[in-house]
Amino acid sequence: MQAFLNGEYMDLADAKVNVMTHALNYGTGVFEGIRAYWDDEEEQLLLFRVREHFERMHQSARILRIGIEYSVDELIDICVNVLRAGDFREDVYVRPLAFKSALQVGLNMVAMGPDGLRPIEDGFTLFALPFGNYLDIEKPIRCTISAWRRVNDNMIPARGKVTGIYVNSSLAKTEALESGFDEAIMLTHDGHVSEGSGENLFIVRHGKLLTPSLSEDILEGVTRATVMQIALDDLGIETIERPIDRTELYIADELFLVGTGAQISPVREIDGRIIGDGEIGPVTGALQDLYFDIVRGRSAKYREWCLGVQEQAAAQSA
Repeated sequence: MQAFLNGEYMDLADAKVNVMTHALNYGTGVFEGIRAYWDDEEEQLLLFRVREHFERMHQSARILRIGIEYSVDELIDICVNVLRAGDFREDVYVRPLAFKSALQVGLNMVAMGPDGLRPIEDGFTLFALPFGNYLDIEKPIRCTISAWRRVNDNMIPARGKVTGIYVNSSLAKTEALESGFDEAIMLTHDGHVSEGSGENLFIVRHGKLLTPSLSEDILEGVTRATVMQIALDDLGIETIERPIDRTELYIADELFLVGTGAQISPVREIDGRIIGDGEIGPVTGALQDLYFDIVRGRSAKYREWCLGVQEQAAAQSA
């Protein structure tokens, strides 16, 4: 497998950083998770909403004052080159990472230069690996409300995919697994529902979709936006963004988690309380069917969301 690191393509095993790297010591990096689905008919990987992912990465980097020297189009080309070099014929997960690469011990992300303070050095890497289902999508999973609260936006920017913030998620996920559950659901400091450890959350009540608003310390999810659009356009179901209390989860008709890794994962129970009838609900099932038709290139209506790796490679060389 190949990786891209600071302007060079290399074997993944050779893509290394110094132990003094600022991001390694202080979590000062931003990243994305991007899926590419293998299409047997077209015999190519289909990158799902890759442009939106790299646009969000630039936004995350702006929040953390990390400079990414590559445009969105250049990032897409780097991604395509790494995938082609890997010669994958299966579903793949792509991980781009922009980070503070200065070799220093010290929290500061700026340093004194000849013209005054300037940001410390930045780096960029991207790699890909085969990747199946992160959470079960064939049957509903079991969740628990985490004792760990979601990080507030004024502590670490929740709408950015900042590497250091995921210590919060790792603690919640580990707690859930050690307690016998599949996933954690995190609350804000005000006690409202925020999101899973690495997923946005939706419930179905009275024929409508409900999801925590952007002010509830959630990541502005690409899959979240996808679900909201296809629910309205294809199922005629509107989504209401508002605060959700934990007890509203217990009485939901359906509940599911969404994300690039999780895709659309139905939830069976929370803390022993069965959601609906404990099976995949009709709305969740319909959204799953739509979603997987879209990401695997079977929906002409949304085909523009899927970038064919071979198509893009041909465009590069034209």
